[in-house]
Amino acid sequence: MDDAVDRAIVADLARDGRATLAQLAETAGLSISATQARVRRLETHGTIRGYRAVLDAEAVGRPLSAFVEITPLDPAQPDIAPEQLEHLDAIEACHSIAGDAAYMLFVRVATPRALEELIRDIRQAAAVNTRTTVVLQTFYEHRPIVPA
Repeated sequence: MDDAVDRAIVADLARDGRATLAQLAETAGLSISATQARVRRLETHGTIRGYRAVLDAEAVGRPLSAFVEITPLDPAQPDIAPEQLEHLDAIEACHSIAGDAAYMLFVRVATPRALEELIRDIRQAAAVNTRTTVVLQTFYEHRPIVPA
């Protein structure tokens, strides 16, 4: 980011992705057209990668969340687990990690049975061992990224 104005715009959008150009302009101390130009430039450069609705997992039928560590059965095989698992829409995030496991998945499903089925599907699709930790309660997530 170029300056404090860009950081202010990004911070506002991180807190509220539906903030209007007028609201952003007020915070940034710019005109609406200048603010719009800055937002477009931040989007073009990839600083702002998109906008999305944050849904209530329980309200949309996926109240059970878990972390699933995966480790390849055969470390000599090509490392393509993320590509092999991409089709499973219950996987919300896939992170390459340091440690014993190769990846950490964050998943959301409807029921314990659905979690069991998903774990089976993960093992079959990517030829991996799994270790699962069920989330009992989430205190916060989707916190805005504050620009440095």
